[in-house]
Parts: sequence; structure tokens; C-alpha cells
Amino acid sequence: MTTKSFKIGIIGAGVIADFHAQAIQGMEGAELAAAFARNDDKARVFAEKYGCTDYSDINSFLQHPEMEVVTIASVSGAHLEHASSAAKAGKHIICEKPLEVTTDRIDQMIEVCAENNVSLSGIFPRRFNDSTYIFKKAIEGGRLGKIILCDTAIKWWRSQEYYDSGAWRGTWDLDGGGALMNQSIHTIDLMLYLLGDVTSVTASGGLEAHEGIEVEDVAVAIVEFKSGARGVIQASTACYSNTGLPASIHICGDQGSIMMVDDKFSVWDLKHHQAEDEKILAQHGVYENTSGAGAADPKAIDFVWHQRNFENALDALRNNKKPEVDGKEGRRAVELITAIYQSIQNGGTRVSL
Repeated sequence: MTTKSFKIGIIGAGVIADFHAQAIQGMEGAELAAAFARNDDKARVFAEKYGCTDYSDINSFLQHPEMEVVTIASVSGAHLEHASSAAKAGKHIICEKPLEVTTDRIDQMIEVCAENNVSLSGIFPRRFNDSTYIFKKAIEGGRLGKIILCDTAIKWWRSQEYYDSGAWRGTWDLDGGGALMNQSIHTIDLMLYLLGDVTSVTASGGLEAHEGIEVEDVAVAIVEFKSGARGVIQASTACYSNTGLPASIHICGDQGSIMMVDDKFSVWDLKHHQAEDEKILAQHGVYENTSGAGAADPKAIDFVWHQRNFENALDALRNNKKPEVDGKEGRRAVELITAIYQSIQNGGTRVSL
């Protein structure tokens, strides 16, 4: 049986669009057909790089022959505008994180996609590595017992030049926030994916190591989960490292503890041993800091996890089913981050979700 192939167009021509293009080109059953950017030169250079057709007019782009799917890699605060145009043109949508910068805008995205009978899939690639699957299976299988604590840490570095490189960076309207909304959202989504919903949050944050931006470069939040577990989120783009500190998540229960550092297990300490544990540690239990997950340099992100995320979205279209990260799933991390911001802005008051 022949696998249906999709012609895909990209909205955007920056670093994230590069990841999307590489992911598409790495897949079977997908062809990068077109690229749109408002700037003529950026559109042309990007299209030449990836061998597709360039457009600087959104309507012409959306009329590209046989294009069925559009992936959005534009500035976060422009996602609703681009998703609405694509949905009304009948295109299925794969959208980079965050889906949008507020839950109200995400709700509008979900609504316009439903009205036009097109699929909306979000990009949260950390869900799609092998270690995440193993971690979630261990939790759901009860291997940690009752979950008690979760530490989520994203101690990253972004230079002043990074924020100065685009007028939209570090703004509420277009970036949606700082270290939490832009960088840490991946690991925050992973936390929610593994442990479920948060019921309340208390937080503190501020701008300590950068200038000329509106948003935070450090934040700490205490969260309470629906399950009764407690957790801490540490998020920053002000933690300097020559190679980049990894993102980590450490979950402890009354029968064990597992810590995942990027996509490797640095702790796998369980009360009840199983035969598979040695194999897990042999294949996924050694961490080496290769800075390949964007900890210090956003250009160093590996596109393979993006590719798996894309493959899931396209498989869902082929089989007429819901993608792993649909609009509702993509909304969850933004809802939590928005609550953290609310707590920060109100002096650390407790916010219920």
C-alpha cells in the first residue's frame, strides 16, 4: 500500500523554519513545496536553500498547487493570523510552540480550524524521544509508586545579542514572555505530559542579566498537581555555560526516582527491579553534554525530534485521527505559564488553574 504523500508549505524563514524544513526533508511521504516570508529576499534565500517555491504574498502562497499542509514557524504572536489564513484556505496546520501567546488566542485558533474542518497540530518535540516514552510507561505502570515531587529545571543561556537580533524578541505581544514562554515551554509541556494537570501555582521572577526587553530571564514556580504531588519549575536564560546546561526533569515517588537530562536518564533508582532496567540504562542511561538541545545556542537544536513530531501529525491526517499534540494539548503549557506570569505580576500570590 502506497503511503499518501503531502505537499507542505512553511510560513517563516528563520531558525525555527530551518528545523521544520530539515524535518520535512528527512521524512518519507512529505515534500517541502513552498515557503512564505513577508520579506522578498528572506523568502527567496530560504526557498533556494531548500529547493522550494518562494512567496512574499500570503494569498499566493496559500494557492500553491496541491499544497495541503502548512507549518507555521513565524513569530509566536503572529501564529493566530497565519493559522486563520491557512485554515480558511483549507490547509491543515502544524504550528511551532507556543501555539499562541495567550489561551484566548489559542482558543480562536482551535475554533477557526474546527470551523474549516482542518487539523491543528502543535510542536512539542521532547514528547517524541525514546526516553520520554520509557519514562511515561514507568510512571503509568506504577514503578515510582505514588508521585510526591517533581523538579523541572531549564537553566539556559541567551546572550544580549540574541535579544537584540529582532525587535519582537523579549516582547509580551510577539514573544509572549521570556524564559518560560519561549525556551522552557518544551520541558514544562513534558512535565504536564508525564504528570498531568496542575491545580495551583505560586511564582517569582524578573529580569536580571539582560537589558531592553519587557519579559523575564529568570523565574521560579511552586506547583501543585491534581494528583497531590508538588513540584518546582526553575526557568532561566541567564545561566551562563560555555556548552549549555541541559534541561532536566526529576520525578520522585514513594517507590522510586527517575531523572531525565535532555533525553538521557541520570537517575533510574526503583524499589522493584525489573529485567528491562539494565537495557534501559545501557541504551539511555549515559548523559554527555553535547549542547544539542538548544541550551546555549538555539541553532544547535537537533531536528530529529521535530521530525518525529511532524510524522505523528501527518500519520494522524492519513488515518483520520487526532494527533498527539492537538490544539487542546498545545494549550496546556501556555495556560500554566500564563498562570505563573499572573502570580509573578501579583507579588507571588497563589493562582488556581
